Amino acid sequence: MNVKSTSRIQTRFEKLKAEGRGGLITFLTAGDPNLQASREILFGLADAGADFIELGMPFSDPMADGPAIQAGSLRALKNGMTLKKTLALVSEFRQQDADTPIILMGYYNPIYIYGVEEFVVDAKATGVDGLIIVDLPPEEVDEIWNPACEAGIDIIFLTAPTSDNDRLSVILRRASGFVYYVSIAGITGTHSANLSNVKDSIKRLRKQTDLPVGVGFGINTPDQAQGIASVADAAVVGSALVEVIDKNLDDNGNPGPKLVDSVLCLVSELALGVKQSEKVNV
Repeated sequence: MNVKSTSRIQTRFEKLKAEGRGGLITFLTAGDPNLQASREILFGLADAGADFIELGMPFSDPMADGPAIQAGSLRALKNGMTLKKTLALVSEFRQQDADTPIILMGYYNPIYIYGVEEFVVDAKATGVDGLIIVDLPPEEVDEIWNPACEAGIDIIFLTAPTSDNDRLSVILRRASGFVYYVSIAGITGTHSANLSNVKDSIKRLRKQTDLPVGVGFGINTPDQAQGIASVADAAVVGSALVEVIDKNLDDNGNPGPKLVDSVLCLVSELALGVKQSEKVNV
């Protein structure tokens, strides 16, 4: 049975449904390339058109991520980013934006080291709405799932092209907020999503859950985001944004003068593509 969400995530998906369109979920790693630039980007995302924000929790071994996001995570760690600072950044964001959902995405080790119950309490207090913990399968999730559910924080699970119906049943039993469909078999930023395959997979998901479906991995351009948003409830874009950060660093790894504007410009283009999508019944 799906846990009913009471978060901003549900409210935002209901709003998008009423508008007859899919949403844009943007991913960036907290503290990449440094705290100040990361803050400026984060604070500009909603105005640029992001409907949801995935904020990566920097980790030294992000095994599901491709080279771009791995490099971004290492940049953040090198510049002193921590999980506590990530939560503080969310708290700052909430002072100016009370509505845009924020989902923290990452790996379990930093949360475990932080202290699971303490992390959930602090995440709720700062305004986090959901968690995607890439390396924590539903069979091992109780330690954080129980306190998160009590706090009203959604636990969002990944499904993949390789997830058969039996596996989907196990995953969806614990899912809340939305279902994150990984559109490619592999790591982030290495292949492009196939719209026909995604459509078939969403059709299969909708037979097992009423939760919204967000599709990520392999979405890099406004046209791709537009196509995905026509069949899914949201398109997730991450590596393409992180690559813009990388291209706007100087030889010493410091942000160039156009870095923030370049990232937000791409977000605006992606948002325009998503808003121009024509919904297809799946």
